[in-house]
Amino acid sequence: MNFTKKTGIGTPAVIAIVIVVAIVAAGAAYVASSGAAKTTTATVTATSTAVSTSTATATKTTSSVITSTITQSGTTATVVSTLGGTTSVITSTTTATSTASTTIVSTTTATSVSTQTTIAQPVLPATLTATSSPISQAGSSLLYPLFELWAANFTQKYSNIQLNTAAGGSGAGLSGVEGNTINIGASDPYMTAAQSNAYPGILNIPVAVSSQAVNYNLPMIPATDHLNMTGNVLAGIYNGTITTWNAAPIKALQSASIAALLPSSTIVPLHRSDSSGDTNLFTTYLSDTSPDWAAKYGAGNTVAWASVPSAQGESGNSGMLTACDQTEYSIAYIGVSYQAQATADSLGNAALQNLAGNYVVLTTTTVGAAVNAQYAATPPNEKITLIYGPGANSYPIVNFEYVLVNQVQPNTTLAADIQAILEYATLPQYGQQAYFLNSPATGSLGFLPLPNSIAQLSWAQIESIT
Repeated sequence: MNFTKKTGIGTPAVIAIVIVVAIVAAGAAYVASSGAAKTTTATVTATSTAVSTSTATATKTTSSVITSTITQSGTTATVVSTLGGTTSVITSTTTATSTASTTIVSTTTATSVSTQTTIAQPVLPATLTATSSPISQAGSSLLYPLFELWAANFTQKYSNIQLNTAAGGSGAGLSGVEGNTINIGASDPYMTAAQSNAYPGILNIPVAVSSQAVNYNLPMIPATDHLNMTGNVLAGIYNGTITTWNAAPIKALQSASIAALLPSSTIVPLHRSDSSGDTNLFTTYLSDTSPDWAAKYGAGNTVAWASVPSAQGESGNSGMLTACDQTEYSIAYIGVSYQAQATADSLGNAALQNLAGNYVVLTTTTVGAAVNAQYAATPPNEKITLIYGPGANSYPIVNFEYVLVNQVQPNTTLAADIQAILEYATLPQYGQQAYFLNSPATGSLGFLPLPNSIAQLSWAQIESIT
């Protein structure tokens, strides 16, 4: 997948601008423009002394924020701008002279210096020292199939290392690292501000790009067709206000031919009964699209589900997949690593409405479009939501899969081994290969590799483990 990075302020450059402005009377104001990225304003007094202030602005197609600080000293203005962890410093010097005809000549020189550091690819050690106990990893059931592959191949490379993997849900991954009962936790969402405040020593490190489908069991709908769904309608299904498949709000979203096939059967909404990152992703999409859902239920690994008589709680993605497969007229949210089996079981796959108002089906192309539109805004701590992001072709439930690990480990041997495991997972020649992420030979898990700049941020965090 090709990821194209966008930044708000470019590479180092020197710009010389000469502006001639006719002034009706001495002491009048003038505005000198140096393009969309910078505006310089100077006011000339009767003594022909110019005072210049500068404002840096930029336009970006994603939801990132550019912050600029301006310092003025005499005729020198310094602008410090920050965008997604990149800092640019622009220094402007403006000189003005007044002639009898009150013509002012202003020359501005701007130099932009990027302070973003490029992190070199880590080099895996030739050998590792084994810890006295096996290294444990558990958490997200969505990430579990991928971590199983990583662990099996990592321990082939380092045969003296024992690495045990398990699922259990994202909540179990977090609580295990918090309680020091596991070494590496796996989570679909990153830790909340409150969780990080309570456990400031836990790192949130992206290791892959993931996504989530909305599947359904409707045998009368051809597998080649996709029901259209909006967040509002899904919220109605899960809060119990939409109870049958041929309800007007559902039919209104479909083509006439598909709407005619919808049965009057009761919908069976399936949700996770465990503390689940998939629940977090799904309810975030509902909250982003339905103000009513956001106000009444919100988003999280667990939510107080509405009392819907036909609803069923299931444990793990495997439980959701099995229940959806076995229960006609059911609907479920299931992680991408289980979609190959969902397709084999002839489960439907909904086309979800994105922020641009388009209905898009989960594919590597639509997931990649969502990542491309947003990843440049990722901060150094790598906590960013990609759900319901911009882009005409962006799939709306997309996320980075995170590992949670304590930055300070009990001993240097364990720290070195954990670093090597996570580097193996995030290096392009190892764990980021298609063989692991999305190869038919290994189950077509549907993951995408990290964009290079995101991998670099992950390597920086991994390097900080001591």
